[in-house]
Amino acid sequence: MTTRFKKNRKKRGHVSAGHGRIGKHRKHPGGRGNAGGMHHHRILFDKYHPGYFGKVGMRYFHKLRNKFYCPIVNIDKIWSMVPQDAKEKAAKEGKAPVIDVTQFGYFKVLGKGVLPENQPVVVKAKLISKTAEKKIKENGGAVSPAISQSSSQHFQSNTKS
Repeated sequence: MTTRFKKNRKKRGHVSAGHGRIGKHRKHPGGRGNAGGMHHHRILFDKYHPGYFGKVGMRYFHKLRNKFYCPIVNIDKIWSMVPQDAKEKAAKEGKAPVIDVTQFGYFKVLGKGVLPENQPVVVKAKLISKTAEKKIKENGGAVSPAISQSSSQHFQSNTKS
């Protein structure tokens, strides 16, 4: 907006520029931020933020927040995860490409959709649904559980001793 249309220009010549005479335009008259929620700003907090203060329910000690975190992918999306060079190599040699869905951030493979005809794949995942496993095996592929690197290193270090 151009300066000549700003509110400040309209206030020129009016002694206090809209900030009153007695109380004046001072820094933080009501306190900073949420100050006074239990005291001088109580009406606002009760009206617009009921339940802001106090406790509710039971505490959950040692809560694992990502206990139920399980990103999913359907088998119709799996073939798009295979790199182009791996697809070409699989076509030449007749071997099934290996797809580790955990590398793409997925934990579970579900059975929606279909895989390309006569193109077997080996799918590695933490969890695989029965329908997904059935469809992959019908297509000539295989399923193997994916072990995360940290757990596989732990396993190897334990077996050496």
